[in-house]
Amino acid sequence: MIEYIQSERAFYLSGQNYSYVMYVDALGNLQNLHYGAKIEKADIPYLIEEIGEPVTRELHDLNFFSRERMRCECGAYGRGDYRESTVILKRSDGGAISEFRYVRHILQDGAPNIKGLPHARSGGQTLAVTLCDACSDTELDLHYTVWDDSDVLARNIVVRNTGKETLTVKKAFSFCLDLPNRNYKILQLHGAWTRERTPEITDIGHGVVRLQSMRGASGFEVHPFAALLERDCTETQGACYGAQFVYSGSFALTAETNSYGNTRLQGGINDTQFSWELCAGESFTAPQALLCYSPQGLGALSRAYADFIREHIVNPAYAYKHRPIVINNWEATYFDFDNEKLFAIIDEAAHLDVDTFVLDDGWFGKRNDASSGLGDWFVNEQKLSGGLKAVVERCKQNGLRFGLWFEPEMVSPDSDLYRAHPDWAIHKKGIEPIVGRKQLVLDFTRKDVMDYIFEIMRKILSENDISYVKWDMNRFITECTSESLPPHRQGEFVHRYILGVYDLAERLTNEFPQIFFEGCASGGGRFDAGMLYYFPQLWTSDNTDGYERARIQWGTSLIYPLSAMSCHVSACPNHQTGRTTPLRTRGAIASLGATGYELNPALLSAEEKDLCRSQIAEYKNIEDLILCGDLYRLSSPFESDYFCEMVVSKDKNRAYVVGEQLRALPNSPVEYLRLHGLDESKTYRIAEYNKTASGKTLVSIGVA
Repeated sequence: MIEYIQSERAFYLSGQNYSYVMYVDALGNLQNLHYGAKIEKADIPYLIEEIGEPVTRELHDLNFFSRERMRCECGAYGRGDYRESTVILKRSDGGAISEFRYVRHILQDGAPNIKGLPHARSGGQTLAVTLCDACSDTELDLHYTVWDDSDVLARNIVVRNTGKETLTVKKAFSFCLDLPNRNYKILQLHGAWTRERTPEITDIGHGVVRLQSMRGASGFEVHPFAALLERDCTETQGACYGAQFVYSGSFALTAETNSYGNTRLQGGINDTQFSWELCAGESFTAPQALLCYSPQGLGALSRAYADFIREHIVNPAYAYKHRPIVINNWEATYFDFDNEKLFAIIDEAAHLDVDTFVLDDGWFGKRNDASSGLGDWFVNEQKLSGGLKAVVERCKQNGLRFGLWFEPEMVSPDSDLYRAHPDWAIHKKGIEPIVGRKQLVLDFTRKDVMDYIFEIMRKILSENDISYVKWDMNRFITECTSESLPPHRQGEFVHRYILGVYDLAERLTNEFPQIFFEGCASGGGRFDAGMLYYFPQLWTSDNTDGYERARIQWGTSLIYPLSAMSCHVSACPNHQTGRTTPLRTRGAIASLGATGYELNPALLSAEEKDLCRSQIAEYKNIEDLILCGDLYRLSSPFESDYFCEMVVSKDKNRAYVVGEQLRALPNSPVEYLRLHGLDESKTYRIAEYNKTASGKTLVSIGVA
């Protein structure tokens, strides 16, 4: 619900469990009065008098020019607010001073359709507040979209050049959130390849904390998410604020506490070397950010984000649909395969009750290792006699569907495509390009490159019965320039690149709506809400170790639904860590997501094959919980010797609990795990124990 209270020039936004209040002061500043627990509209005059007006009165005094006490909805530059700016506009005279004042607003039903960018899809109500820059011919549209049944608030900014001269956008963050002094801690998700999304909570302190990626993708090292936690915030109690982007490119998030104790959280496209030229009448749209307030700890924040992503980000045709239970040949064969080896895997897989075989890297061009062939998207019939059709037919004979791996954004220097079009790879004339993983990145800012990749992929997908595509991306961008852009527009390159990725994803998923697309980026190198807009699930990590995956999936679940995570059972000893973990444990951890297998089933014993069949049957019984249920994290693998998560149905009639003992201690004490999330008034049967207990007992006392 959004209301405008004209007498106070105030805006009252209300979601499921929060209120967001702002008003226009006498000087035209748009000030934030409250974001947090629900309050009554009748209290808005009190908030104005206590929070907004003292700052406004000080600004009337010409001897007092600091705006740092003001809780702004958009931070300006050069007019007394010395905090990080939200938007920086450079005019033809070189000046960048700005002062944003209220002009008008519009209320409309539904979420905005942001052309060319992923965004919240449906429902809600949107407020667009227009601010003008007193120092240039520019207007900003601040968008706020609210859903009555959600705690997520979607925000983004549109910059419009209303003058006659060209101006340059040097910075255009998606949102600015100024909060009062609460001595917050900041939660981020850091990592690296094979150890993605590790939670880290630290003090903000004074000054600026900056989280960012400069890789052309959201990346492994820092995730496009941050949360501010009040001091008493835990998994189950206390207030916290989350912010994540519906964006997959280079980003920045900053948290800043100033001398007045106010904390500013904001972010968007990384402004390092960013610029965007706006000619007269043109506009620039920043990506959408998803803010979320939880009064009941991180668990409630996670559940709000999970519901929102399933309901409003993921393609509704797939959000709650059965996910393919796949077997992938990568760790079974790597590049070394032919018909005979693949057919053996397919034949054995059919007896495990998986439903899809996915052929990974190595089926095309001269691709016998990672050094060649990328970009040559034609079948290597020396490996695959009869081409893909022979493999597809073998799958059909076994009752399986067929999936195929692509890496559309890349090219090998040793490839026919590169030899024909070396200028299609990202490069800077006169500088030797860095080759990562023996490959280069194609220039997705160029229409000719995009059209070629689309047409060649369309040809393969049209000519073969393919039901599943794995879209991989195995290196980040260097030499961030393009011959398609003039010198003064090179600062647009990184953002234009990710717009190109989105364009190709949009075209392919629209052209082939029957195909299930899974995203991958060397595992979790581009795991974000932007990619989930196009691909219903993402490969969570190349690390499939049963112990490490518990930690990776725990961190990922902080802001994503379980159904977004692709989780496979792989061979042991594990190929990434060398660890041996029981097959039962590997299957249990993999069941907390879209499950599958990454191994050669022909090498399994009869007992192991029976266990795989049992795992798949059990997964099918609880898949509705993975797709639709509420997650409760019960025991952290970072803080204890146990990992445990529980998924509860929305009606609280069923629950699925998965635990893993990470470290064994001799003569260890008995620990009781409280099963949060159950209905205390109901009686539950624990199937494995054939025992019953009240929800109240299971919540307050738990199970051993």
